[in-house]
Amino acid sequence: MPKRQVVLMKSVAKGDAPLPLGTHKEVKAALAPFNTGLDGGPAKSSTTEVLHGPGMVVELPTTTELVQQAMVTMTDDDIAWPVLERVCRVLKWKLVDLETGRSFG
Repeated sequence: MPKRQVVLMKSVAKGDAPLPLGTHKEVKAALAPFNTGLDGGPAKSSTTEVLHGPGMVVELPTTTELVQQAMVTMTDDDIAWPVLERVCRVLKWKLVDLETGRSFG
């Protein structure tokens, strides 16, 4: 079964310029209550930071100070989806499905 990819971004009113999710430190702190964080291993890339969560892997670009969006690869949709729904509801973020272009949140 192919892994599903979605993008996490800040939810803004239609027509408004996109806002960053925050700094790397702020994004990691925001995702920590959702059991999502670094795994303690060595970094696999100098351009992305990989966070692991329930049924998902979240990639944060490290080439800029602020995180505009995060790529989420769901390794288990049944586990990841409820967590991502809570992330969007609590943090006022949204998900965009790369395959369909549909958004949630």
